[in-house]
Amino acid sequence: MIRPLAVALALCATGPAAEPLPAPLTDADFPPVDMAEVELGRLLFWDAELSGNRNISCASCHHPRFGTSDGLSLGIGEGGIGLGPDRRPDPDNYPEQRIPRNAPALWNVGALGFTVMFADGRIEADPGRSTGFRTPLEDEMVTGFDSILSAQTMFPVLSQDEMAGHYAENEISRLIRSGRITGPDGAWSAISARIAAIPEYEQMFKDVYPDIDAGRHIAFTDISNAIAAYMAFDFRSDTSPFDAYLRGDVQLDPDAMEGLRLFYGDAGCSTCHSGPLLTDMQFHAMGDQQIGPGKAERFESHQRDTGRQRVTGRPEDAYAFRTPSLRNVTLTAPYGHAGAYSDLRRYLVAHMSRGELPEPYDLGEAILPDMELTDEDWPMDGSLSDRAGIADASRTAPIDTPALQDAEINSILAFLQALEDPQAANGGRMGIPETVPSGLVVER
Repeated sequence: MIRPLAVALALCATGPAAEPLPAPLTDADFPPVDMAEVELGRLLFWDAELSGNRNISCASCHHPRFGTSDGLSLGIGEGGIGLGPDRRPDPDNYPEQRIPRNAPALWNVGALGFTVMFADGRIEADPGRSTGFRTPLEDEMVTGFDSILSAQTMFPVLSQDEMAGHYAENEISRLIRSGRITGPDGAWSAISARIAAIPEYEQMFKDVYPDIDAGRHIAFTDISNAIAAYMAFDFRSDTSPFDAYLRGDVQLDPDAMEGLRLFYGDAGCSTCHSGPLLTDMQFHAMGDQQIGPGKAERFESHQRDTGRQRVTGRPEDAYAFRTPSLRNVTLTAPYGHAGAYSDLRRYLVAHMSRGELPEPYDLGEAILPDMELTDEDWPMDGSLSDRAGIADASRTAPIDTPALQDAEINSILAFLQALEDPQAANGGRMGIPETVPSGLVVER
């Protein structure tokens, strides 16, 4: 799942009039939850049984210690050992490449207003479809997913670099490589059979879903629905100082108030980072820095990531990425769809003070596990494939006022700090389970 701050906290063109503040989040903005289903999903989220080689859980790349991301610019999934910034290649099973995009944070992804998943929106709400959403599987998509958040969980388990494992390493990766995903002999069914074979899980599913208790087999959609219920509950974040301010319970300190004035006024941030989730769920080309392998097929040699264009095929969508939510942004470094900046201030300075690619860029701004892929991370001559294309596609309009001063940057940072939820800083609502039914190690 890519928390890129891809649509930078950018200066969208704006007039002098301030944008109205959003309404505060309430229970009506979130789906109701069944706590038995939430607890089941919690165990599945933390259990590496879902990965091909039984060595990676959802939490491996979305850990509360790192703001529900992984603390890396570009992570290592299969072929990695260790957690967070300490993750490194396994010398006995070296990774084929880095994950091409920054791991997205999960705050409020279960909110009803969260209608687009992934930085390129390859899963998005579509009321015109029988499932209620669109995915790359199109006609192969099965019914039974309760939400787009539930449907999102199908992607990491199918990715050889994220959770499935490399070709021929396990039965899951072999099924995926042969194109067998859905159906009784597909990868999803194989994963479901693993879970059903664990007595504790089998009983929990029967307790949560009456039709399973009545004899229906556990399906992958049941697994994904439970995980989605857990994420919607545990990673709900609406108790920050900003939330309390919107509800009229507290006043923000003067620096944060000045940052709020800039955010919703002269700086124009709220043009894109709008609404209570602080995202318009739209796609914008902001000239964000590209590092890493890009989104290329194995047979391609470029390092480009054209974002939304990969989904729509439209030239006007080149290098456009979904506006990320800024909830708990101070906890979720690094920043950018490729995690090019580990420091939020540096990111603001680079992207808010001008409407062009920052120059020069130093790969030292990123947090990357040491791998023998230096040329892939950043060409040795300092060039970048289609750098001019990224700049040309940028829709960021130069601001009419001079570049932001240090004091203004400080104020905006103070406001962003007010978006940090103390509950989120403590890791969410439920914490890390001591054990999981598979008996596999829980990453802490």
